[in-house]
Amino acid sequence: MIELKNIERYYPTGAVKTYVLRYINAHIAEGEFVSIMGPSGSGKSTLLHILGMLDEPTDGEYWFLGEGVHKFNERRRTEMYREYIGFVFQAYHLIDDLTVYENLETPLMYKKVPSGERKSRIADILDRFNMVAKKDLFPNQLSGGQQQLVGIARALIGRPKLILADEPTGNLQSPQAKEIMEIFRTLNKEDGVTIIQVTHSEENARYGNRILHLKDGRVENEELIKNGASS
Repeated sequence: MIELKNIERYYPTGAVKTYVLRYINAHIAEGEFVSIMGPSGSGKSTLLHILGMLDEPTDGEYWFLGEGVHKFNERRRTEMYREYIGFVFQAYHLIDDLTVYENLETPLMYKKVPSGERKSRIADILDRFNMVAKKDLFPNQLSGGQQQLVGIARALIGRPKLILADEPTGNLQSPQAKEIMEIFRTLNKEDGVTIIQVTHSEENARYGNRILHLKDGRVENEELIKNGASS
């Protein structure tokens, strides 16, 4: 699904280049659940944003579903993002003045999904996430865990092939965090959704089948998870 070849991201500071990522090479197959770990400043979120087509590498090649993302213009990247990718942010990024229902409907309107199908998809996902009773509430009327559930539901409603999650449980209490990770595991195991998450949590990382450890903008090592998920 994903092939990264010598991906670099740097910022010119005078005559010097400040590197955030250097020589990133990675292959991620469809149906994998990969965690990215590393200390603060190691380039984890930058890499995730490049994978999500929200940022561009300075050098290198990014291949997604056989297409060269590094060759795309901004419009084409936006089209690919909307068609294939769902992004779950640590800070939720819900629209404050829209209800839960309207937050879920917005990405479908961008994709020009017909009204009847929008209603059906929203009803299905509200039921799946046990949020039917909260569909008319606004984000500030929800707990942090509930807001993150809406964020995940919104990422899923477009039926993406790839879910990218940036510290998805970073602002949540342990029981809520476990609930979120169990949802990711189900999506991966039962629905076949490819998931890439950035996390500081060793426990959360072990829900996946592989961990990429970043240090100073490079992949320091890879770790295979024998059980493929935390028990």
